[in-house]
Amino acid sequence: MVGSVDLHIHSDRSSDGDYPPSRLVSLAKEKGLKAISITDHDTLDAYPEVLRVGDELGIEIIPGIELTTLFEKREFHLLLYFVDWEMKLVKELVKEVAQRRILEAKERVGKLQKLGFALEWEEVLLEAGAYPPLGVTIAQVLLNKTDKGNDPLLGKYLESAYKLYAPYLFYKDYFAEGQPAFVPRQNVHLKDVLAIALQTRGVSVLAHPGAPFQQVTKKDLGVLKGLGLQGMEVYTSYHDASMAAYYEGLAVSLDMVPTAGSDFHGRIKPNVPFDSLENGGYWMVEELRKRRPI
Repeated sequence: MVGSVDLHIHSDRSSDGDYPPSRLVSLAKEKGLKAISITDHDTLDAYPEVLRVGDELGIEIIPGIELTTLFEKREFHLLLYFVDWEMKLVKELVKEVAQRRILEAKERVGKLQKLGFALEWEEVLLEAGAYPPLGVTIAQVLLNKTDKGNDPLLGKYLESAYKLYAPYLFYKDYFAEGQPAFVPRQNVHLKDVLAIALQTRGVSVLAHPGAPFQQVTKKDLGVLKGLGLQGMEVYTSYHDASMAAYYEGLAVSLDMVPTAGSDFHGRIKPNVPFDSLENGGYWMVEELRKRRPI
C-alpha cells in the first residue's frame, strides 16, 4: 500500500459518517497510505484539524469537499481538491449548498410524517449534528427508533436479508424519484460551481460517475469538460472493473485526471471497509496538483 492514496473519505463531519477526522488519519497511517482527502458532504468542518493530525503522523492531507449539485435534472456529486477552505467565496458556497440541503431534508421529513411515520425534525437534527441531513441519515433515525418498539411501516427493513443495507433500501423506496417522499432537487447547479471552481483554487473532479443516481454519459462528460471539469473518479466502490475501465478510457480521451476514492463512510456503508481501495496511486495527486490554479 506504500504510495497509495484514497481521495474520497467521509468523517463524522458528514451527517452519515462515523469516524472523527483524526481517527481516519490514524487508520491511513496504519494501512500505509501516503495521502488521503477528507471530502465530507457539503462541509469543510474537518479542516484545519485533519491537516494538523496529518502533519503529526506524516500523512499528506489533500483539502477536499464533496458538493451536491444539479445537472440535467440529476444529482451530481462534485469533488473539489486543494480547495482554499479559508476563502470567503468557498465559505459562502458551502453555506448556500448546506441551506438547500436542509430545505430538502425538511420537506422529506414532512412527507414521511404525512405517510404515518413517527418522526420529528428535531430527531433528524440531533442525528445529523451541525451538518446537512442526508436521506440515509433520515432513514437511520427511523431505523434506530425500532429499538424502542416495532413500526409496521419499517418491518421490511428489519429483516435479516435487508438489515445491513436498510438505510439505502429505505432511500430507494421513499426518496427516489417517483416514490412517496420524493422531493425535487434544490441543489446549486453544477455549471455554476464549475464557473467559480478555479477561483476557489480547487481542482474539480466528478465523483463516482457510474453511480445509479448519476449514470454519467460520454455526452455529459463532454459538456462538463467544456465547462471546466478537470477529472473524474474512475476507481470507486460504485464501479466494477468494466465500469472503471470504461470511465478510465473516457478520462484519457477527454484529458481528464482519473482519480481513486473508496467513498468510505463507516457503518452506513458496511460493504466499503477503510482499506477497500486497490487502485489509488500518488501520481493522481501529482496530476491534480498540476491543474491547480497558481
